[in-house]
Amino acid sequence: MHKKIAFSILGLFLFASAFPVYAKKGQASIQLFNRQAKETSSIIDGNLVQLSIKLDAPVSDVADVSFFLDVNQFAASCTILSGEDSCKTDPFSALGWYWNSDDTKQPRRTITAQVDDNDVAGSLQVTVKPRPVVMVHGFISNWETWKPYLGESGYLSSIGLQGFAVGDGQAPGVLNTGSVSDPRARTNTIAQNADVLGKYIAGVQDKTGAEKVDLLVHSMGGMISRYYIDRVMTSENVAQVIFLGTPMAGSACVFPLAALGFMLPASLEIQPGYMSNIFNNQIIHRHGVPFHMLSGTFITDSLASPCADAPSDSVVARDSTTSIALDSQDDMTIYHGDMTSDPGVFDTVVRPFLQAPPGSFDAPPDPDLDNSSSVVNTPEQFSRAYTGHLSPGQTALVTIQIDPNVKLANFSLYDSSRSLDMEVRGANGNLIQLDAQKNGMLKLDDPRTMIYLGYGFAQPKPGAWRVELKTTSQTPTSGADYAVNARYTGGTRLEARVSQTIVNIGRAVAFTGRLQGNGVAVTPESAVALIRKPDGSSETLTPSLQAGVFKLSYQPQLIGLYNVEFSVAGRTASGAMVERAAYLSFETQSVEEQVQRANNSWSTLVLIVLLAVALILVSIVKRRLKRYQKLLAEVHVSQMDSAQGESASSPDIDES
Repeated sequence: MHKKIAFSILGLFLFASAFPVYAKKGQASIQLFNRQAKETSSIIDGNLVQLSIKLDAPVSDVADVSFFLDVNQFAASCTILSGEDSCKTDPFSALGWYWNSDDTKQPRRTITAQVDDNDVAGSLQVTVKPRPVVMVHGFISNWETWKPYLGESGYLSSIGLQGFAVGDGQAPGVLNTGSVSDPRARTNTIAQNADVLGKYIAGVQDKTGAEKVDLLVHSMGGMISRYYIDRVMTSENVAQVIFLGTPMAGSACVFPLAALGFMLPASLEIQPGYMSNIFNNQIIHRHGVPFHMLSGTFITDSLASPCADAPSDSVVARDSTTSIALDSQDDMTIYHGDMTSDPGVFDTVVRPFLQAPPGSFDAPPDPDLDNSSSVVNTPEQFSRAYTGHLSPGQTALVTIQIDPNVKLANFSLYDSSRSLDMEVRGANGNLIQLDAQKNGMLKLDDPRTMIYLGYGFAQPKPGAWRVELKTTSQTPTSGADYAVNARYTGGTRLEARVSQTIVNIGRAVAFTGRLQGNGVAVTPESAVALIRKPDGSSETLTPSLQAGVFKLSYQPQLIGLYNVEFSVAGRTASGAMVERAAYLSFETQSVEEQVQRANNSWSTLVLIVLLAVALILVSIVKRRLKRYQKLLAEVHVSQMDSAQGESASSPDIDES
């Protein structure tokens, strides 16, 4: 009798073992591990972590484990194999753990788990600190532009975040994007500034213990940050980038500065020809970092937009900020220079991203680009930039030709001293009283901007327009450097091309330029090519005229960025003068750099293919292992059923 009872109990035990074992109250142990695989209960938002669970008994079938933050927010998962009692997740970033979806702070998290959708007892309390914010300034600027964000009374402190602005001394590194006090001094390249940014971020990580930072960037600082993420970043240490007015397709407002030779090479790198045809065709990798953009619409009327097509923030067009795939925010009526200080920008755009909760960090894939060997210059049409220097008491007369069918002409003046006066006379010789309503008169007395004065003329009379510049009592004894140019809407177009934008050193580059009249025949007369070299020197060459097309072949001898101001003049059948200028860019590399670039591309492609194959194989193995384990479980159950049947049919044994 006792033996019969024993067999019955054994049979029930074996039958139950054929089903998964789930943890019950008090039977689950959850642990958190940091990047160094050390157990911890305190992390910084965004740090790399792993979660593990241990049950008090092995499971008899494969079991899926899901971990949650405070019950309802999925965090990660792992799988317990049959016959085992624990599993650990793959490493993942604890992004957003410091914030709730309602923007409230969550400095303590409770981690719970489910096994095959069944709640288990046991939880883990984790302390979370916020990740820091690194701010990157733009062109002709420095860290002080971020002062409203810094300090105990700064914007970031108001929501409990710690801010770092590159160049503020809190970590090593100072960017060089141009100086108003010494405009002829050489700037860093974008690549050099990206290296500085990398060192600064490393310093912030060492100081705070954070593995990821948020990047808040303004203007050219966004170009530097993109280069850093693509070419310099060796570990995934950026959570997201918040761009404020970054000219992703460049800004034509920089042409006058470049014509003066100011802020080189930065003033060449910010040009549309470089950004659209060189930078954006190479700097494409984001490594999973989300991009968010705020565009300014300070100017909505094209008449009042001197150098960037409206809508714009005064120097960067909205079309430029959104020229690459990214998360574009609602536009804001904000001036370019105010984006780093305006409280509305912080409250409505910046703060919500900094307070993003878990699950808010999805990023689109890198763009798939088709690089062309022949690149068309920006469609915007400009005159050449007329430059000079005025000492106190001097005047200068600039003549700008406006040809027939021009619907709108926007003039812009760069003045290094912000002190010059000017008078404008139309093609009829009459003095024009510039007016904010009629001419969109714009004055930007801000040394960080690329223009000082702007004004426009709708349906201007064709002919020679004259701009007279005069010094004033405010002009310094050292005088003032100036540059004047015009942007045209309608009229003749200059179609200019460069044969290739990435060139092996020593190989020739070909340039072509053709004037295309808008319903008006234009006879080309002359052309000049001003070539600015990577070392800051320049060379002026004369293109040849062949069948109505100006052509020039040039063989570069230096490695780096070249810029060509290709100016062409012609005349209509009625004798009206036509002038246009295009700004072309190309970059020379050594043969070794080209080979390394090609090898890197192939290496990346091979790595992606191998990773994809590995993931497929792992998926196949997991599926087959799970089917195999289920098959074993079914066989085991069948055997147990058979054994129970035999036990039930056997005669009782009398042991008395």
